[in-house]
Amino acid sequence: MEKGEGEEPPFTLHVKFSGKTLSLTVSPSESVSHIKSLLQTLTNVLPRGQKLIFKGKILVDSLSLKSLGLSEGSKIMLMASHGLHQGDGPMNASIPHSSNLMDISLNQAGNVKIEAPAGKSRLERWRLTGIVALSECNLKVVPEEIWACGAAIRVLDLSHNALQELPIAIGSLSSLRKLLLNANALLDKKICWEGVTALKSLTILSLNHNQLTTLPSAIGALSSLKQLQIEHNMLTSLPKEIGQLTSLEILKVDNNSLTYVIAPKSS
Repeated sequence: MEKGEGEEPPFTLHVKFSGKTLSLTVSPSESVSHIKSLLQTLTNVLPRGQKLIFKGKILVDSLSLKSLGLSEGSKIMLMASHGLHQGDGPMNASIPHSSNLMDISLNQAGNVKIEAPAGKSRLERWRLTGIVALSECNLKVVPEEIWACGAAIRVLDLSHNALQELPIAIGSLSSLRKLLLNANALLDKKICWEGVTALKSLTILSLNHNQLTTLPSAIGALSSLKQLQIEHNMLTSLPKEIGQLTSLEILKVDNNSLTYVIAPKSS
C-alpha cells in the first residue's frame, strides 16, 4: 500500500530503561500512549506505571511524537513506578546491555520484531529476551525450535501467519504470559487446548481473526488469564466455564455470532 500524500516516514527512537537501550521504529503520528502499550510487551511495565521523559519533561499520553519534537535518533528515558508491573516485574534481565544493542521494530499492529545482535542465533536470542516474535513470517507450522526454549519464553507472537494448528508442545512453555495468535487459520480441532490450558502463568490470550466456532470448557482452567480476545471468529456461544476466570479483566468477542455472553464471576 502506498503512503498517503504528506505522510511522514517512520523513524528510530531510542528508549533508555534501567541502564539498557531499546531502539524502536515508530511513526511520527503515534501517540505517547501507544508507545507505552508497545513498551509494555518488552518490559512488563504497565502503561500507567511508565513515565517517558524527553529533555527533562514528562511526555503527555495524548500527544503525538511529532508534536513533542521527537524525530530520528531522539533519546527518551523510561522510568517505571514500583509495583506497577506484570508478573515478576520489569524484564531487566531480558534486555541486553547496550554493548549488544538490539533493534526492536514495533509495527502499527503492535507486533514485535527483533533483529538479533551479531553472533547470536535466533534460539539464543529467544532465550536471552524471553520473547519469540514471529509475526508476518508466512509460517504454516510452529517452528520446532521454539519448544527447546521451554520456561525461558514469556511472550510468543505468531500473529499474521498461516497457522492451522497449535500442538500440545505449547504446554512446555511453562512461564508463558502472552500468547498472540491473531490472523491465522486456526480451527477448533487443530488447537490442542490441553496444552494451552496447562499454561498457568498465561495472562493474555489473543485469537482474533481465526476460524473458531467454539471454545472448550477447559478454558476455565486458565486461572491467571486477564485478557481473552477472540474477535472476528465464528463463535455462536461461550462456555459457562468462562465464569471461572476470576482474574479476567478484558473479554473481547465482537464480530462473532454470539447470542449472549457470560460475565466472569466476581471474587
